Amino acid sequence: MKSRFESKEYEFLEIESRETEDGKIVSIFLNNPTSRNSMTWKMGEEFADLIHSIKKEKVLPRAVIISGRNDVFCAGGDLNLLRSFSEKTFSQNRRDMRKFYGFFLSVRKLPVPVIAAVNGHAIGAGLSLTFGCDLRIFAEEGKYSFNFVRLGIHPGMGSSFLSPELLGKSLGGRLLLTGETFDGKFAKTCGLALDSVPKSEVYSRAMDLALSLSKAAPLALQELKKNLYSWKQLDSALKKEAESQARNFISDDFKETIKSILEKREPKFTGK
Repeated sequence: MKSRFESKEYEFLEIESRETEDGKIVSIFLNNPTSRNSMTWKMGEEFADLIHSIKKEKVLPRAVIISGRNDVFCAGGDLNLLRSFSEKTFSQNRRDMRKFYGFFLSVRKLPVPVIAAVNGHAIGAGLSLTFGCDLRIFAEEGKYSFNFVRLGIHPGMGSSFLSPELLGKSLGGRLLLTGETFDGKFAKTCGLALDSVPKSEVYSRAMDLALSLSKAAPLALQELKKNLYSWKQLDSALKKEAESQARNFISDDFKETIKSILEKREPKFTGK
């Protein structure tokens, strides 16, 4: 019998469930085929609704896998969404960005292990989403980057907190400040990814990990997740990010970002 969340239809998400002798494993796939699974407001609302529905189940899944369709994980924020921010006021953006972060980082509040099966490129907020998961499997050939500063905006989606939390201030700060691109092998070497495998093997490797986790005592894992993370600290960082990004969105530099994307050229920032 299907769970309530499995019976719902989503525009930008797909759900698969696998019954095992120890319980259910749920897989969530980002699916925005027109723009490399980029994050839209509607996708965020659907994602938060799905996470909430899973949390409300009487019998929780043993593990959840987050992955992507269309041969990519997530290209970050949708261009039309970004353009809309440039047309809003500081106050509107500060409010909306905080809400948008909350949609996707609701995954952090799931009381079961969450595995990011990063099956392809993950950029900006898309990469931040993987940091919000408990464990990560990266595609060796995937390209990953916190490209926020190269778009004229402060890092968002919790990355200014999650990156130093996972990698330390030195490496985490480096990836945020430079916006450099790295591959799956680097992610494994620096400890960001539990494993790095060819793209075609990412999901199966994540499923093997989920099956292994499903053997552990579920109540013990749920208590452990409560104690591993501080939502209060992350929430404080998200408020600061929302304010900083809201300030950047009304700058001339961000208007230049949008213009350069549409004209398919490098932006020329002036600091205004």
